[in-house]
Amino acid sequence: MTAIRPQPGIMDIALYTSGASSIAGKSHVLKLSSNENPAGFSDAAKEAFLRAAHDLHRYPGTDHARLRGAIGEVQGLDPERIICGVGSDEVLQFVTQSYAGVGDEVIYTEHGFSLYPLLALAVGAVPVKVAEKQRRVDVDAILAACTDRTRIVFLTNPGNPTGTMIGEAEIARLSDALPRQVLLVLDSAYCEFADGYDGGASLVTTRPNMIMTRTFSKIHGLGGLRIGWGYAAREIIDVLNRVRQPFNLSEVQLSVAEAAMRDTAWVEKCRADNAKWRAWLSHALTELGVAVDESSANFILARFASEAEAAGCDAHLRDNGIIVRRVTGYGFPEGLRITVGDEAACRQVVHAVAQFKGLR
Repeated sequence: MTAIRPQPGIMDIALYTSGASSIAGKSHVLKLSSNENPAGFSDAAKEAFLRAAHDLHRYPGTDHARLRGAIGEVQGLDPERIICGVGSDEVLQFVTQSYAGVGDEVIYTEHGFSLYPLLALAVGAVPVKVAEKQRRVDVDAILAACTDRTRIVFLTNPGNPTGTMIGEAEIARLSDALPRQVLLVLDSAYCEFADGYDGGASLVTTRPNMIMTRTFSKIHGLGGLRIGWGYAAREIIDVLNRVRQPFNLSEVQLSVAEAAMRDTAWVEKCRADNAKWRAWLSHALTELGVAVDESSANFILARFASEAEAAGCDAHLRDNGIIVRRVTGYGFPEGLRITVGDEAACRQVVHAVAQFKGLR
């Protein structure tokens, strides 16, 4: 028998199951399960993709200078404090690899992104789940959970799958009160959909114990290319770059992401469209007796009276060719996470839910 064994924690990781994209027997489906941009990507991104195809035989640059420069210019940030990765997921992985190890503790909140405990387990650390308060992050609960073994706190803001968020004052309070050895990771994948929120960038600029992560998968509509970035003190970025593979992003990814970042008009249009139809969808579902918290993301969490009712509504939606996301694994057996689509998609969802409830 072989003595080859994986590192501690790895076999405790359950394989990830992505949101469904098809329904047996239906050729056309409305996919609202993965928080994708219903408008897709901009023309500028498409043109950059086609141009990049001419250089597929070339190795990409290893320092991501053009993309970091574009991000810095548009976001008003120092490019030297930016790192790019294969989605923000890879940046989160760099953080965990670099700052946690066997026996350390990694804190995440009750309804936080499911990747966080998996990243902790992958490095042999102990994931510590902290309760939220009425589906919102509880800063005091996080601080109470910190010990001398805590190394990282993961915070999603706006939250997924809740869509709720805490204000910058609360994030600052958390950052300032954390033990000195703890790094606060502010996962801001959905921040562009939150009115007047910079994803925590201004806080990170003045705090050495924070890193903000962002993605091109949501508002930029580039989920299929997997591109993300992080922003932190130069000392932290220097550490992360030492575990980053030099060619982790292709020339296609770099060129398309740069074009998408610079197309600010597209981002503003998508933000406005999402805000309009998010409000409409939330109000319409509330009128049907479905509980919906105020969301600051591009999805809403619809909460039904029971797990059975949520399962029944999910089945009815699928019968009508609509795929949403069950979020039992996030602690909401009674919930369905529904991506905000375009006008037609939102109206189709509400009509189907009303049918399920016998109101139409």
